[in-house]
Amino acid sequence: MSAIIIENLLSKYDLKKNYPAKELTNFHIGGACDYVVYPKSIQEIIDVISVAKQNKVPVTIIGKGTNLLVSDKGIRGVVVRLEDNFSKITMVDDNTIEAEAGASLKAVCDVSLQNSLTGVEFACGIPGGVGGAVAMNAGAYGPNMQDIVYEVTALDTDLNILTFKNEEMDFSYRHSIVNEKNLIVLKVKFKLEKGDKRVIKETIDDLMFKRTSKQPLEAYSAGSTFKRPDGYFASKLIEDSGLKGLVVGNVAVSGLHSGFLINTGSASCQEVLDLIEFVKQVVGNKFGITLEEEVKVIGDFS
Repeated sequence: MSAIIIENLLSKYDLKKNYPAKELTNFHIGGACDYVVYPKSIQEIIDVISVAKQNKVPVTIIGKGTNLLVSDKGIRGVVVRLEDNFSKITMVDDNTIEAEAGASLKAVCDVSLQNSLTGVEFACGIPGGVGGAVAMNAGAYGPNMQDIVYEVTALDTDLNILTFKNEEMDFSYRHSIVNEKNLIVLKVKFKLEKGDKRVIKETIDDLMFKRTSKQPLEAYSAGSTFKRPDGYFASKLIEDSGLKGLVVGNVAVSGLHSGFLINTGSASCQEVLDLIEFVKQVVGNKFGITLEEEVKVIGDFS
């Protein structure tokens, strides 16, 4: 499939060519994406993926890119970006909010606060979008997405639109059926409870203060680099291994929160991968615990 043909087929959509992946992620790392498309509806998502599949062009779905590390070679084929272009939030009833996959968690929190709904406060400081958060069952300070998700609408690999109730999502720590079945989250219904708006606001402010005072939110990073091992905290293991604040080339273990690896300005994907492996090796040798990455690594590694 020639570049000219695929460009013509996708030209009616919001399309960018040879777009730097570093502009799509919080890590600010990664080579060029062949094509990035910004669909504005479920039908456009289906149409774009159909065009790519029919022409044997690989497709990568990304949201806000807050948990991604992209290859230095970039991403081949078509990247379908679900962000502000696909981010509508509506009230379904007095206790239910429906959000498209590209909506930010903060926006969902804002709507919940406006409607005096409680339950989603824990997610207000999580920088990602609804789709990615549900896919990985994101959480903070105890609660996770599984505690508030009522229903998920998703595309399967055959482009069928499916609906999953909470109990069908196979939620576990940083995992859901989305990962198992390679689904694309389209929209999510959150079932919340009525609460006192003042108390909700105080809870949000308290959690945001904790987050901003203990995490390097202004730095280029993908958030928590490692999952929490059973019975431990990855950041504590890394700190107790003497790695907090370690700088190797253009990548560092954050001096504020050692669970974060940060790009100090011009890091490559390979530099981050090398530091990840070094941290895993040191922690493994000292504590006999194998850290598992929470950051998602994607792109061309050929």
